Amino acid sequence: MSRVLLGPFNRVEGDLEISLEVLGGQVASAQVNSPLFRGFEQLLVGRPPHDALTIVPRICGICSVAQSAAAAAALAALCGVQAPPNGRLAAHLVQAAENLADHVTHFYLFFMPDFTRSQYATRGWYAGAAARFMAGQGSAAAPALVARANLLKLMGFMAGRWPHSLALQAGGSTKAITASERVRIQALLRDFRAFVETTLIGDTLEHFAQIDSEDALRAWAAGRSGDFAQFLQLAFDLGLEKIGCAADRFLSYGAYDLWPSGVWQPGLGVEPLEPQRITEDTRHAWLSGSAPLSPAEGQTVVDVDKTDAYTWCKAPRYGAQVAETGALARQMVAGQPLLRDLVQRHGASVSARMVARMVELARVLPAMEQWLRDITLGEAFYQSSELPHSGQGVGLVEAARGGLGHWISVKDGQIERYQIIAPTTWNFSPRDTRGQPGPLELALVGLPAGEGAEPTIEHVVRSFDPCMVCTVH
Repeated sequence: MSRVLLGPFNRVEGDLEISLEVLGGQVASAQVNSPLFRGFEQLLVGRPPHDALTIVPRICGICSVAQSAAAAAALAALCGVQAPPNGRLAAHLVQAAENLADHVTHFYLFFMPDFTRSQYATRGWYAGAAARFMAGQGSAAAPALVARANLLKLMGFMAGRWPHSLALQAGGSTKAITASERVRIQALLRDFRAFVETTLIGDTLEHFAQIDSEDALRAWAAGRSGDFAQFLQLAFDLGLEKIGCAADRFLSYGAYDLWPSGVWQPGLGVEPLEPQRITEDTRHAWLSGSAPLSPAEGQTVVDVDKTDAYTWCKAPRYGAQVAETGALARQMVAGQPLLRDLVQRHGASVSARMVARMVELARVLPAMEQWLRDITLGEAFYQSSELPHSGQGVGLVEAARGGLGHWISVKDGQIERYQIIAPTTWNFSPRDTRGQPGPLELALVGLPAGEGAEPTIEHVVRSFDPCMVCTVH
């Protein structure tokens, strides 16, 4: 048995290393290392609770709004306040704008350039893929970045700025909109829809959203223009619908009042989410302790000399079992027929995760248009409240990459404990005290490993859309 070290993985950042044990030309086991320690959880201890709203958005410049939303939800639970309807709609709009922009960025900048590697030069689709998606040279990136930037202009109207907005608070949003601002936001959504329909998907959102099986998806993609159809054609050629399966257990906190929370697994279907069953395990992290603890009781204490540790990432588990989170998990829990069919045929896969992101674009963008129409101008966006001197709160939201949770404990008017589990913490987690590998570690087992096999491994890694600065706090 030989050992291969891959990394750093760039494009978002380079803070990811993967150690593979290879036997007979295949990956026998994997260890995923998140080598960057941030310390945000320690930084928050001893501060007034409202400071979290300023600090946690700075965990990441990609999912800044999601961090704000989770902190605001935790504070709302702490004080028992509910946002008025306008505030809830505003939060949905800014969270969805960030998530959809992230899906577009992932597709064009992080994922598709891997198909322009020289190992694929003999494939019939290579020339077209290289012309379109080659990093720094392809024709797709520039218009995609323009579409993304224009969508994020919505943040200026609805959140004041992006990233690191302070508009989302426990009681809703402090940024109301005017009639003229609504018209301008409608124009932004219309332009983004035009890009998605004409360039990315190559079909109306409503028609694409009706595809309900792998057979129908293959028929839809055949001979169709559009960047996603091009991906499907090369993905089916490479068999990407058959690789990248992890535990096939999916966790979602629910999103936008559009999709429910829950946990899906084969043979059992969807079960209600029970947040108290979430634990974090530090057995193989450079952190003290090892016994699984609820995040409400967890600590983040460094132990760099710990035996058998190989990452800074904790191991989140649901009911002591491995769970995957992300767009695919949201759609599996929601019962989306196309994704259910793909997973039930092949298990979770590279293709299924990519299809799930496109389904979300097709489903969420029309919902955003409706949320904007549903805002009642002149009515409140925010409900004031007072935080208790002591107490606990949990904020669970869905970022682009999956479930994001914030757990806060306040004592004598100050933060006593603050714990964060990000989507990449779930998906890139190490082994736990029971020896169970995390989702990506599972998904890499059985892949070919050796000369020329790197793109296949990278497709699996990038299908999870890692954001490593969000992983370790």
